[in-house]
Amino acid sequence: MQSGIYVGISSQIALERRLTTIADNIANMNTVGFRGTEVKFDQVMSQTRNDLKADIAFVTQGSDYLSTRNGEMIRTGNSFDFAVKGDGWFAIDTPAGQVMTRDGRFSMAVTGELVSTQGYPVLDAGGAPIQLNPAAGEPTVGSDGRILQNGATIAQLGLYTADAKKGFVRYENSGVIFSEAPQPVVDTSAVGVMQGYVEQSNVNAISQMTQLVQVNRAFEGISSLMKSTEDSFSQAIRTLGGGQ
Repeated sequence: MQSGIYVGISSQIALERRLTTIADNIANMNTVGFRGTEVKFDQVMSQTRNDLKADIAFVTQGSDYLSTRNGEMIRTGNSFDFAVKGDGWFAIDTPAGQVMTRDGRFSMAVTGELVSTQGYPVLDAGGAPIQLNPAAGEPTVGSDGRILQNGATIAQLGLYTADAKKGFVRYENSGVIFSEAPQPVVDTSAVGVMQGYVEQSNVNAISQMTQLVQVNRAFEGISSLMKSTEDSFSQAIRTLGGGQ
């Protein structure tokens, strides 16, 4: 009976983690460039007493991963708005170091530096801040990230790939810091830039709300089952012990 309680607790821990990720996804369903968090749970088998030869399945706390589904591309017509085509990221320089983002709502500072909505420098493929000519007008950016002003290439918008399976943490809204260092994109046929577009969050609000209801019901069901198991266990102790 005790094993049933332990299994129930492990399930509740897993459901609580899933509930946290769903809540975060829903809170960011309107965040530009946001990629939703999913959780993968593994089953762990634990053998009980050898004479019983019974395997008890526990659920791990789970590991987070990012959904790679692209969000909706919205045309803005703004020459400083950019969207990543494919599974890539822009890089910005923040107080926390290099941060990856798919929020391409950039602007040009009075000094000519290309910056994010928070004022962080946007980086090129070599990890250096991108410097534009403030007197040369709005830039034209090719699908490969090349930045042109007055017909001349002056910089290269950095595009990076990263493996979220190695671990990651969120930074501010749509920013992500990966445990494994991101690498510059070499093949721009699969990953590119779309000028005049922004990518919306890839969170499906209806799906997330449905999952939220399912998780809540599962949590309530497990709680009820654990209460029933605990009551049965207490009754067995009283019966075997000759209690009242």
